[in-house]
Amino acid sequence: MLKGTWKSLGLVAMLALIMVIAACGSSDEGSGSDSEGNGEDTEQSEDSGSDSEGSSESGDITHEGEIELVYVEWATEIASTHVIGKVLEDLGYDVTLTPLDNAVMWQSVASGDADGMVAAWLPNTHGNLYEEHSDSMVELGPNFEGAKIGAVVPEYVEADSLENLGEYGDEFNETFTGIEPGAGVVQATEDAVETYEGLDGWSVQTSSSGAMATSLQEAYENEEPIVVTGWSPHWKFAEMDLKYLEDPEGVYGDAETIETMVREGLEEDMPGAYQVLDNFKWGEEKFNSVMSEIQAGTSPEDAAANFVENNQELVDEWTTME
Repeated sequence: MLKGTWKSLGLVAMLALIMVIAACGSSDEGSGSDSEGNGEDTEQSEDSGSDSEGSSESGDITHEGEIELVYVEWATEIASTHVIGKVLEDLGYDVTLTPLDNAVMWQSVASGDADGMVAAWLPNTHGNLYEEHSDSMVELGPNFEGAKIGAVVPEYVEADSLENLGEYGDEFNETFTGIEPGAGVVQATEDAVETYEGLDGWSVQTSSSGAMATSLQEAYENEEPIVVTGWSPHWKFAEMDLKYLEDPEGVYGDAETIETMVREGLEEDMPGAYQVLDNFKWGEEKFNSVMSEIQAGTSPEDAAANFVENNQELVDEWTTME
């Protein structure tokens, strides 16, 4: 009888202990719940959740694939194309940069053979090409504003206007030193020869942008007269004291923009690359710094890499995904 009683008491004690343990566990869980609801741990948890959501959104765009950018071999376009090409390469794209003639550059983007260009001078320099091809490509807007084309001479020459340039015909050998045939600035200069009476008999000698710059440098060093088909931004204005000849008839037009154009379908195929190209915009100081470094002998690839390394804040603006 006593033995049975002790067994009964032991069973009751064990059941009581189990109930106490269960109650404590329930209390701890409730306490933890209150802490998460009211304490700093909750804020950290919510912040962590927000970061995770943000990473998921940015992770929706994968930076990969092959992309080809085309450009004309002007100092401006060599610099800008290599810089944005380096940015895309660093993101993970397989980037090809292809120099082409003006007309072929526009045709390749319009046909979809190339993915884009940051080299469209508008509304005048590439105006005819824009009218021909713009319906077959996507215009992303200016990547540089305040560009200009015109007839450029060293500051030391007396001529200051296209109206009186003809008075100095013998000094200039009645010749404009031009760049590639068909370039907008060359066509405008040919129009200037027809527009200004004093320029009857003058010719526009075409070559390349590099040959024009070399001729200008040689004449400048010897303080010889020369008039070239020029544009800005360009490193020559940082290296030499030059001026635009006045153009009262407006043959060269007003200030221009350099714009970004891409092929149709790029946004769907590579939304990340499309966004970077759409974000790409910079000012003259940054632009000139790259051109000057290339002119001093640095390869376009190295100059672009140096720029990206030293201008990370600007690059971050270009690579922000919306």
